[in-house]
Amino acid sequence: MKIKVAIIDHLGAHGSSHHFYLFGQAQGLIANGIKVGLYTNIYTSNPEIKDLEFHQFYKGIFSKKSRILAAIRYFIGSIRSHFHARINSCNIFHYHLFGFSILVLFNMILAKLLFAKIVLTIHDVRSFSHNNASSFYTRLIYFFSDSILTHNRFSKHEILKFHEPLKSKISIIPHGNYLPFIKTQHNQESSRRRLGISLDSKVLLFFGMIKKVKGLDLLLRAMPRIIEENSAVILLIAGKPWKDDFSKYQEIINDLHIKSNCLLHIKFISYNDVEYYYSASDIVVLPYKKIYQSGVLMMSMSYGKPVVLSDLDSFKEIIEDKKSAFLFNSGDVKSLADIINNTLDSPKLLKNIALNGLELMKDKYNWTEIGRQTRDAYYKINYFYKK
Repeated sequence: MKIKVAIIDHLGAHGSSHHFYLFGQAQGLIANGIKVGLYTNIYTSNPEIKDLEFHQFYKGIFSKKSRILAAIRYFIGSIRSHFHARINSCNIFHYHLFGFSILVLFNMILAKLLFAKIVLTIHDVRSFSHNNASSFYTRLIYFFSDSILTHNRFSKHEILKFHEPLKSKISIIPHGNYLPFIKTQHNQESSRRRLGISLDSKVLLFFGMIKKVKGLDLLLRAMPRIIEENSAVILLIAGKPWKDDFSKYQEIINDLHIKSNCLLHIKFISYNDVEYYYSASDIVVLPYKKIYQSGVLMMSMSYGKPVVLSDLDSFKEIIEDKKSAFLFNSGDVKSLADIINNTLDSPKLLKNIALNGLELMKDKYNWTEIGRQTRDAYYKINYFYKK
């Protein structure tokens, strides 16, 4: 029996750059001889990938006017996606999880009723807003799965803390790069003009959804030390706050009197505008306090930008300090400020680090290789799938 996989993902382009992950995964699988159907929402444009079967059955599921109506539409989209996939010979259903809920469980029950195998890619092992590591839904979801994919050893270890019997189900497959999907049409000068940034400034970029665990407060508290040595520095903050609350960060900015050195674009950044932010920046800063994986890290290096980031285990599995990025002591304001000041004063080092990071993305995190690893994980599910 040949493998045909249905990647069923209601989030798609609604999840910032998540749809590029889906496209890369599909592209990599197809390159390795796997037939793929991608089932997502109407807000996600067809990537026009050769041999990809693309379907948009999730409609009106993000409406804030009526949660009940949105849930009903979700169930309809899921039922249509699953039955269409099975009728069209998909025998593996692949889901991407950022949390564990009854909606995920509903999809998996559908898959089991249709006699399909279930593969999960776990992006976030646990919610950062509440502990669901051993919840009822989590245990059921893991029980129904046939294969579980994590992006690194750290995530695998976190799962096994609470679910030791899952060890044989788990494969480690890294997050891929964004090279096939990013735009590089604008240089630093034109990007800065568009964003209203002086050409003489040194720009630090904090990009992506703003959550407590991402440590923006730490970066803001490091700014006075950075400004003391680099008065022309600008911290460009671009992203939408989690639950729409930026007030505590604004308080820190006001209290530290660093408003003139901060440029705030507190909103969802559309795909068409992402390039301007990366092109305008000198360094991307990820002062995260905890993370399982980071699309922002992979995107930053795909854009050829040097990155300063916390020395978290999940990050250290990807980069090598002072070779492909710069690590600072997690949670340490002085360490963060010192690393940034030292790197801003070393443009040649910044350039070398950026080039090394870009080469790392090309060599180790390309989607063809990740597709091969994912295909091999599929083969482990059933011995009768033919290579």
